Amino acid sequence: MNIGDASTQSGLPAKTIRYYEDIGLVNPGRSTNGYRLFSENDLHKLAFVQRARSLGFSIEECRALLSLYDDRERASADVKALAHSHLAQIEEKIAGLQAMQKTLSELVQKCHGDDRPDCPILEGLAGTRAKAGLREAVS
Repeated sequence: MNIGDASTQSGLPAKTIRYYEDIGLVNPGRSTNGYRLFSENDLHKLAFVQRARSLGFSIEECRALLSLYDDRERASADVKALAHSHLAQIEEKIAGLQAMQKTLSELVQKCHGDDRPDCPILEGLAGTRAKAGLREAVS
């Protein structure tokens, strides 16, 4: 099947498929006229990568996962270690986002949102040292 059909069946844009080929995630065959020929195995790999990417795995992690998938002698512990590492990264990002949410929520609650120029949000973004410097300059 050609790249257009592969794109339709995989749900990936042709440009993404070409990129995955360029970086070696998929290696479709070529017809005598040089057109890409995607096999069912190629489509399976594209779907695999698409699902892995939707879970936030990096390209290099996808490469490692594909390699593990193709290796019938693999230990599931290797797959679990990679997934566990990725899960830890996600948990770290979530913790960071929750901290940002808490800080911004506190700043928004402190702001009166009226016509006064005082703004706890801007003061919070400026930081303690900048607030002290601004107050000294105004005095």
